[in-house]
Amino acid sequence: MMTWPARSSPQNTRKPVYVVHSPPNTDVDKISTGSGFSPFGSPLNDQGQVSNFQHHSVAESSSYPRSSGPLRNEYSSVQVHDLDRRTHEDEDYDEMDGPDEKRRRITRFYSCLLFTLVLAFTLFCLILWGVSKSFAPIATLKEMVLENLNVQSGNDQSGVLTDMLTLNSTVRILYRNPATFFTVHVTSAPLQLSYSQLILASGQMGEFSQRRKSERIIETKVFGDQIPLYGGVPALFGQRAEPDQVVLPLNLTFTLRARAYVLGRLVKTTFHSNIKCSITFYGDKLGKTLDLSKSCSDH
Repeated sequence: MMTWPARSSPQNTRKPVYVVHSPPNTDVDKISTGSGFSPFGSPLNDQGQVSNFQHHSVAESSSYPRSSGPLRNEYSSVQVHDLDRRTHEDEDYDEMDGPDEKRRRITRFYSCLLFTLVLAFTLFCLILWGVSKSFAPIATLKEMVLENLNVQSGNDQSGVLTDMLTLNSTVRILYRNPATFFTVHVTSAPLQLSYSQLILASGQMGEFSQRRKSERIIETKVFGDQIPLYGGVPALFGQRAEPDQVVLPLNLTFTLRARAYVLGRLVKTTFHSNIKCSITFYGDKLGKTLDLSKSCSDH
């Protein structure tokens, strides 16, 4: 008699269970809690062991990504902590600076700003000064009239007997200011009429102001009264006998000074003109006009 092995009860038969770990999903918990279905297609046993095991597996798998939550929180907290630390360091640095350091920074800033403004203004003034130099006033000697020339014997202040000279003349000067943006204030050194090194006559030009782009004629009296000659002018020896035959070389010299205030008192430009004229006086030209336009030079 053959005996067949007893079949195992279907209740004790178990099929392999496949567990797959998946990323965290809230739907997994919902599926795992459902009745009669396995979330991964695994069959259920009669006692629901597979379902419990699957639920346990899913719970474990879902607990893994949940464990990453604290990691992320920890990483975020590290970042926040680092940011707070840098912020506190900056605040500590500012606190270390203190009000004195801030005041020094503000002082340096305004000092640099003031220095820049002063430098720019200085450059502007230098430009104006350089431009004004190209508008130098022009003085032109036009003519001279020798009105009186007389030589006679006399005594000087110490009582020495010598020839005494009396001379009267008028000098006319054309003065022009070509500048377009400033007025010039003009003064002059005495005009001197001399023979060699001996001064025979002198005259003082009055001060005046010449407006921009304008001109004027200036007349100045140059005269000498009882000038002792001490025999120093031999050309005048025959003046008493034949005054028309006198030939007398003379020099007329003087200096003109002009000041121009371009920007108030801040920018002042000065001009100097040293003028020298060589004149030859003829006795028969007494009282007549002598042309000086080609006899004078500025040096």
